[in-house]
Amino acid sequence: MKDKVVIITGASSGIGAATARALADMGCRLTLAARSTERLETLAAELPAETLVLPTDVTLGADVERMVQATLDRFGRLDVLFANAGVYIAGQMAEGDPEAWSQLMDVNVSGVMRCIHAVLPPMMAQGSGDILVTSSISGFIDIHWEPVYSASKHAVQTLVHTLRRQVADRGIRVGALAPGAVANELWGISDPAEIERLSVGEHQYLRSEDVARAAVFMLSQPPHVTIRDLVMLPQSQEL
Repeated sequence: MKDKVVIITGASSGIGAATARALADMGCRLTLAARSTERLETLAAELPAETLVLPTDVTLGADVERMVQATLDRFGRLDVLFANAGVYIAGQMAEGDPEAWSQLMDVNVSGVMRCIHAVLPPMMAQGSGDILVTSSISGFIDIHWEPVYSASKHAVQTLVHTLRRQVADRGIRVGALAPGAVANELWGISDPAEIERLSVGEHQYLRSEDVARAAVFMLSQPPHVTIRDLVMLPQSQEL
């Protein structure tokens, strides 16, 4: 992994930030992308790696294109896209907000597609690349309290599986991380004490660092190995 160039969307917190720390420790060069410039700069300052901070909204095509081009201009190549940006909505459909659903689908599905579309040309040109998408266990089972979020992750799973077959002969690997419950800001959990409480005992939620280790494992496989899906569950959670 040393010297590989990695774009991470949703890098300002949670799984994205934890993965940035893990990859920086391995010697990767990173483009950190999210909407919060201040949090990205704070993260970049603590990393032992060459980093490029780019405020990016994955719902805007111009932002995504700029993110990829700036990465190529800075580092000269692009080895990994970690499409991790996402939002979460739960609740009853009858009480939901269609505008919020539309925004969720734009980030979780269309945002992923925009990022993939932008990185494919340089990866195809160099004949190699890894595309890793943060999915969810909700992409495998129908979770009744989060129907819209589950729908978005089912769409992501289909995208990953079909794209993988399209680009395998171009030296590009495509995979998805599908964690269960993670104690992080996606669920509105940001207090370190609350994360600690939820990560032990009866609940045993996953930590962002657990998912980051799984991401590194997938990306560290030799070129002939593709891990299509890596499903992670807290020990207390059952399918």
